[in-house]
Amino acid sequence: MPEIKLEHVTKRWGKFYAVDDLSMVIEDNAFVTLLGPSGCGKTTTLRMIAGLETPTSGRITIGDTVVFDSANGINVPANKRKVGFLFQNYALWPNMTVYDNISFGLSNIKEAMPKVDFEAKNAARLAEILRRPEEVVKVLEECRDKNGKLEENKACIKLIDTFTISMFTAKKLFGYHLESGKDVSGEIIALQSKVESARKAQNLNDQFEVIQNGQVVTEVRKLTKEEIDLTVRRVSRIVKIGMFMDRYPAELSGGQQQRVAIARTLAPEPSVLFMDEPLSNLDAKLRLEMRYELQRLHVETGSTFVYVTHDQMEAMTLATQICLIDNGVLQQYDAPLTVYHQPANLFVADFVGNPSINFVEARGTQAPDGAIDLTLFQGRKARFTPAAPLDLPGWFAKRDQEAARREELHKQKAADKSYVEKGNKDETFRYHIAKVVEDDFSLQEEPVLTDEDLVLGIRPEFIDITDAGALDGEIYGAMPTGMESTIKVRIDDFLLTGVVFGSTLFTIGSKIKVDISGGNIMLFDRRSGKCIALGSLSFS
Repeated sequence: MPEIKLEHVTKRWGKFYAVDDLSMVIEDNAFVTLLGPSGCGKTTTLRMIAGLETPTSGRITIGDTVVFDSANGINVPANKRKVGFLFQNYALWPNMTVYDNISFGLSNIKEAMPKVDFEAKNAARLAEILRRPEEVVKVLEECRDKNGKLEENKACIKLIDTFTISMFTAKKLFGYHLESGKDVSGEIIALQSKVESARKAQNLNDQFEVIQNGQVVTEVRKLTKEEIDLTVRRVSRIVKIGMFMDRYPAELSGGQQQRVAIARTLAPEPSVLFMDEPLSNLDAKLRLEMRYELQRLHVETGSTFVYVTHDQMEAMTLATQICLIDNGVLQQYDAPLTVYHQPANLFVADFVGNPSINFVEARGTQAPDGAIDLTLFQGRKARFTPAAPLDLPGWFAKRDQEAARREELHKQKAADKSYVEKGNKDETFRYHIAKVVEDDFSLQEEPVLTDEDLVLGIRPEFIDITDAGALDGEIYGAMPTGMESTIKVRIDDFLLTGVVFGSTLFTIGSKIKVDISGGNIMLFDRRSGKCIALGSLSFS
């Protein structure tokens, strides 16, 4: 499967930038989720790679083929990119059976393919199976009805699944009536003779492809009914819908219809499979089951999957890499657990995680020993100890240099006559501080920030209720779910969300002792929103 490379890809409508200067590499056999809030540009990105949307500028490469390059005027049509697209709407033909829905696209394929002697190939496969009559008889005996009569359709489907053959070959095999003890040695000899004659006449290789001058002969042709049937049966086994071939979409559940849509997409063997929120129409339980199916499908097919979702739980559980986008700008592109434990900025930390992360504003300066002395909540003193050596003034200097470099780059772009100023401006993410009495942001003036203004990010699992806790708290709310409880803890006038494992019952209003544990507490720069360091937090 190919690697996908995006270089400075931009898509805009007027002054609205749906995707802004996106560069990333989707590795071979990866399962990448494009994650972000509604309108962030994730579906537009997917459609541009697939060829359903034309970028304003940039370059897209799939494997060794450049499929779009604004500088050189290259734009390969979607039907030439050999990709599969699975939509949120199943888009099944209601008047066609499951079999016909899956095979519909295959019947329209017409391209250069190896020239194959299918009669010889089928004869060889049939002779091979006939040499194992006891296996065939065992399958057939399982397909008798309560009166002992052999059911042909059921028997053929069973033969298809057992020997991985097409319906046409299965019907021929059934026609030998091996269950009656018939001797088929003469038929095997006749089939072998047919195969040998074809090999000599056409110089066939082991795959029964015609060879001339040491090369496989190709011809522009459509798929045969035999090839189509083998493909339909193969993909139906992958998604486990072989028993529904003769049904119509209206006779299937939502999950079964989605499996049919997946099978139809897999049938042409696309090099990349794109999925645009394919599970959003399913109920919660079925959506969870289908996540497992997609994981298994990714492993079995070995394909590259690119999956659009706004559900961060789907992204975390399915992906090998998460591409998190906001306002058309790439925020972070990393493995799921890296995104969770080491977010690049406030937006990423807030968007990924359920329950959501706790943000606590603080003021602080770095002490000579490298730790950072903080004041937070209502004047409480704490100390943040970085997990790795940190030069905080140096970090701020580097931040300012990067900001100046971006500003200079923006001025250079703005000097170009073709440049269009971005209407949907990028802003530092406005995080939420949970309080007993919520602040009205509309009445507040923008604060003047200094390098002493910081933000702590505390995941709910780092909130510990312990008798030795350094903070006095109060249970403000509790939601037990069985194996765990999500709680709201009041500290001063602030509320922190915690997760407590076990079946403990909490009484609202009860006094508790709270500690903040773990070495993955996040320290953010309030001005830029970027993550400065990970570390531990202790209170005086």
